[in-house]
Amino acid sequence: MLPMPAQLEIYEQMSVLSARMVEAARAGDWDRLIGLERAVADLRDTLIREGDSAAGAPGEAERRRALIRRILSDDAEVRRHTEPWMEQVRRFLTGNVRKRQVDQAYGVGS
Repeated sequence: MLPMPAQLEIYEQMSVLSARMVEAARAGDWDRLIGLERAVADLRDTLIREGDSAAGAPGEAERRRALIRRILSDDAEVRRHTEPWMEQVRRFLTGNVRKRQVDQAYGVGS
């Protein structure tokens, strides 16, 4: 199990990365966003693998809660920028599937 100071360092790294994810999402830099998300996922996996302990000094626990709130806020902001883009991709792909189905039904392109 990771000691609380090590856990805090991981949460702080996750918070820095999540803020960068917001910047990437605002800029529409999807490749950068994906890379940052992978880095955050690796840190999250470290917390899961090593065990996340609630034990520690009261100040450390409050700091951890503040970092988690910031990370969640950043996540909501990233979603605010990515969900419209994802909906466009969904519509595009759905439209292509329907077009292929219609073309196949009527023998177009055969």
